[in-house]
Amino acid sequence: MSALWSVGAGLLLLLLWVRHRGLEAVLVHHRWVFVCFFLMPLSILFDIYYHLRAWAVWRLHSAPRQHAQRVRHIQQQVREWKKEGSKRYMCTGRPGWLTVSLRVGKYKKTHKNIMINLMDVLEVDSERQVVRVEPLVTMGQLTAHLNPMGWTIPVVPELDDLTVGGLIMGTGIESSSHIYGLFQHICVAYELVLADGSLVRCSPTENSDLFYAVPWSCGTLGFLVAAEIKMIPAKKYVKIHYKPVRGLQKICEKFTEESKNKENSFVEGLMYSLDEAVIMTGVLTDEAEQSKINRIGNYYKPWFFKHVEKYLKADRTGVEYIPSRHYYHRHTRSIFWELQDIIPFGNNPVFRYLFGWMVPPKISLLKLTQGEAIRKLYEQHHVVQDMLVPMKSLEKSIQTFHVDLNVYPIWLCPFILPNNPGMVHPKGNETELYVDIGAYGEPKSKQFEARASMRQMEKFVRSVHGFQMLYADCYMTREEFWDMFDGSLYHKLREEMNCKDAFPEVYDKICKAARH
Repeated sequence: MSALWSVGAGLLLLLLWVRHRGLEAVLVHHRWVFVCFFLMPLSILFDIYYHLRAWAVWRLHSAPRQHAQRVRHIQQQVREWKKEGSKRYMCTGRPGWLTVSLRVGKYKKTHKNIMINLMDVLEVDSERQVVRVEPLVTMGQLTAHLNPMGWTIPVVPELDDLTVGGLIMGTGIESSSHIYGLFQHICVAYELVLADGSLVRCSPTENSDLFYAVPWSCGTLGFLVAAEIKMIPAKKYVKIHYKPVRGLQKICEKFTEESKNKENSFVEGLMYSLDEAVIMTGVLTDEAEQSKINRIGNYYKPWFFKHVEKYLKADRTGVEYIPSRHYYHRHTRSIFWELQDIIPFGNNPVFRYLFGWMVPPKISLLKLTQGEAIRKLYEQHHVVQDMLVPMKSLEKSIQTFHVDLNVYPIWLCPFILPNNPGMVHPKGNETELYVDIGAYGEPKSKQFEARASMRQMEKFVRSVHGFQMLYADCYMTREEFWDMFDGSLYHKLREEMNCKDAFPEVYDKICKAARH
């Protein structure tokens, strides 16, 4: 009873303090209070609900039976929109705050919302080595489902809450992408409901133009209702090598060398300053030295990027064996390194042991509760950007990131970009090695100004024939946007499939210049 009184008294003092300081002041300057006491417990309840739901669906085998019915309901909604006169654009009815993107999509309030409740794994085909899933299946859900069966997918983008639909309509990448490419490149078929309400399947051999145009289209060609994704056999561990490297030229040379080495199952780099980095290479294995196993995903373990930094500070190489699923989601607990800005003491051992099991708070809940003051603060003093540039431009690109942003750590992830049709492909006629440069955090550059600095970055990326991930804030004009991306196939299909009255153009959906 005394413990309950203590908790009650603590909460009362907290509420009195919040009332004294003002709710908005607390949310802006002491956001960790709200996150720790409210959002983290609420995130746990969210996780419990979705885990129980996924378990129940699979145990009852209801997903395959209900899928066709749910798709028919989507088709019915589209046909009703047509009967009403097609007066507004359509979009998915999923609330904008539920997406992992930090962008606030105002179009949800003005467009016709089509409800799409598709969040189940439908079929695991071991013979074809393909898994068929609905678009709202998350990476955490998919790996939890496949790994016990001895399977995984070749590219498992980092954060647990990333959805298959978001990774197809936008894009996704992982440290295995130097072998397999982007998330779209491990997909073998899509099923979509089009603007006329029809259901279409597309693949490299069936409706191939649509298959290649769907990635990066952000839901502006149709509603994704299912996807087929390649599977590969899973192994128990990733044997990872940590290699500190100093000097920008040496970092770029070593990273390029390891990225070209197909014997590496995984390649990743973390830059902690302009001339300091740790380059990590990994291979899948079923055998491990017991003394070197690091279950980095356990809640009480240090955040991964902090763990990696120890090798840099000690100036030593190292080898560890990380359980595969822990490796696939190694940056999840700290949301890469974004959580250190929200909970500054989050990596403290005491916090990890007492409260680490509730980390991370859901990104969707962070968005829902951020308020206008925090949104503007983040927009002007915070960047979350991934720029995809040719590997040959890596050194020049890092120097540009340093001058314009000066944000560290920087994430480096290599990927192979095939010369397929669609919005994103190399400039030449051959497959080319690219690298994703990820900058997440508060810029330390003295001349940083959100719009001007990002427009300067976008101009540079266009000049080296690179691409900007579309989940992030984009400041380009329409002409600049279509200079970066190849819109020839996309615009051709929008014309042929009568999408112009049904869906906004991708630029109007994602760019700040269009969204005001």
